[in-house]
Amino acid sequence: MYRLPLAFLVILSCSGSSSLSVGCLGIKESEEGWSHLVMQDEKDHLPHHMLLIYSPFCCFCPFSWLICLSFPKFYDLQFSQHEPGVTHVLVTGGAGYIGSHAVLRLLRDSYRVTIVDNLSRGNMGAIKVLQEMFPEPGRLQFIYADLGDAAAVDKIFSQNAFDAVMHFAAVAYVGESTAEPLRWLISINIISNHMKSHRMPSPELYYHNITSNTLMLVKAMTAHGVNTLIYSSTCATYGEPEKMPITEETPQFPINPYGKAKKMAEDIILDFSKTSDMAVMVLSGSSISMSSIDPNIIFRYFNVIGSDPEGRLGEAPRPELREQGRISGACFDAARGIIPGLKVRGTDYHTPDGTCIRDYIDVTDLIDAHVKALAHAAPGKVGIYNVGTGKGSSVKEFVEACKKATGVDIKVEYLSRRPGDYAEVYSDPSKINRDLGWSARYNLQESLSIAWKWQKEHRNGYSN
Repeated sequence: MYRLPLAFLVILSCSGSSSLSVGCLGIKESEEGWSHLVMQDEKDHLPHHMLLIYSPFCCFCPFSWLICLSFPKFYDLQFSQHEPGVTHVLVTGGAGYIGSHAVLRLLRDSYRVTIVDNLSRGNMGAIKVLQEMFPEPGRLQFIYADLGDAAAVDKIFSQNAFDAVMHFAAVAYVGESTAEPLRWLISINIISNHMKSHRMPSPELYYHNITSNTLMLVKAMTAHGVNTLIYSSTCATYGEPEKMPITEETPQFPINPYGKAKKMAEDIILDFSKTSDMAVMVLSGSSISMSSIDPNIIFRYFNVIGSDPEGRLGEAPRPELREQGRISGACFDAARGIIPGLKVRGTDYHTPDGTCIRDYIDVTDLIDAHVKALAHAAPGKVGIYNVGTGKGSSVKEFVEACKKATGVDIKVEYLSRRPGDYAEVYSDPSKINRDLGWSARYNLQESLSIAWKWQKEHRNGYSN
């Protein structure tokens, strides 16, 4: 990564050239329509896929992007050296729905934060909101990079002094993960960095993005002595358990590529923790006790809904992913008339009303669990916790709650089951209640009402 001794200013007209070079730095127009910085290698001229935008100088108007990048030595040192009393957290996937809410909470609690995201699913708009809220030097930096690029990941760790990692980066739609037949003979290919250069079929995408990229991250943490990891896993690792509620002792038998990829990533993390000083915290999973490692936490959380109560952040999936996304997004799209109605897949499950039962956890509550876990991380501790409300709601109950929150009589179409879904999943959160003093504060109706307020004011997502 190149460093410049003085600040420089680049103004790029949206109606002008799509590429402007300044020395070894370039501003390029992406497919999403926003401009990004590409660090060029002088030897082979290949981009390192890095983006650093320092918030005090970044603003948008209808006619141009104004990006001012400052790399004076004192500023870099705030991220590249450990500082007493300041915890520097790397948040992977920090431009995404859950990751951006985590960054907001960390910054509010006076953490120093570096976001790494390739923006394949994240929103530059969320980054801009966070930059505008926390413009002070040394608070927030954003690095555009792919975790599958081992050289880029190593460079990020070499040039930053991280105290902990919160790993959110992942593709996370069950339906998308089952879009094509599983291909198990991809274990060699998914490690290749070149695979990110072309569109991968869905199962390959999930194993590459979740499992392989987690391996890259954990290797970098180990190599650079970063010993605290908070891992964002999922209840999908359990598959379809024989009894409810799910506890940390429930066996893991995932039934779709998303759950399987997450389970493999968990195994990688836990194996590394046995042979290194890495600390791991796992939220929602099987109990593990290891006395020879530092703290690691893996959270296997349940169905996430809601948004920032103060209306600064929300969920804004890409248009092409709306059909694969969360039921809350589909409900809101139907309420706003973006889609004609809501499609409910599966009415013949062995549940009271025939639709799936899920445990819906508010994103603010979920992030509170992550921050509590970070505060409780201690040498010699591995934590695995379920993060949920402990109460299941059926899809039909969810739709009725959404109708009440929006005030719209949403049209509902009932269809056949979706591959990879299971009938009933809800958590027993007693362990995290006991160990971390955490419990969910928001119920289903409250979460949907808060989220609906953001959706009404952001019909086009962050582009509003």
